[in-house]
Amino acid sequence: SMLSRMESRHFFPEIIGESIPIRGLMSLIMKVSPTDSTVLILGESGTGKELIATSIFEHGLRKDKAFIKLNCAAIPEELLESELFGHEKGAFTGATSFKPGKFDMANGGTIFLDEIGDMPFNLQSKILRVIQEREFYRVGGSKTIKVDVRFIASTNQNLELMVREGRFREDLFYRLNVFTLHLPPLRERKDDIPALVDHFLEKSGKPVEITSAALQMLMTYAWPGNVRELQNTIERAAVICE
Repeated sequence: SMLSRMESRHFFPEIIGESIPIRGLMSLIMKVSPTDSTVLILGESGTGKELIATSIFEHGLRKDKAFIKLNCAAIPEELLESELFGHEKGAFTGATSFKPGKFDMANGGTIFLDEIGDMPFNLQSKILRVIQEREFYRVGGSKTIKVDVRFIASTNQNLELMVREGRFREDLFYRLNVFTLHLPPLRERKDDIPALVDHFLEKSGKPVEITSAALQMLMTYAWPGNVRELQNTIERAAVICE
């Protein structure tokens, strides 16, 4: 089953597209959002994984609570543990005061671990503990901290392959892989390109239109960078066009 075009526009105005793959995805979001199930979002770079995570949160039971995002690939390994769990004063050189972590901030709400496939192996066991036991230790601390959060994670990597190669914990993979959403790449939802182009042109703030010939060129391209590449292309074209 999938949402109708009217339903998709009503429930997900922030998601541009009415193709069959996208409406099928929206239907799954509607089913999993009003639960506390852990969601794993899989998709190539530029497909909109953060947008889908935000939609799950906004349609969820914890929508009035905190929604904390963390990109696991954007923070150096030596700082990531402190960023996630916080640290006590004096835990390491430079730790001059207590600092709460992302799990402290997300307590009662939702945490989104973006690009979890890039999480260092030694930290994966600590994330597993939080998912299983709903507790963690701060860096430099000895007291168990209880936490109540909903987990959403995403990655553009093949976690099953990483498990076989010993680069990702098998037990963490199965804990994350409760409800999986596969985001289709743009080449598999080309019917959505005209609507996406119109949306990006509106955001450009410049009164420009696209010709049918130019749109046809966009429709025939494979878009390896997906929606993000299309957005950048339209933005550049809007800037330089007469």
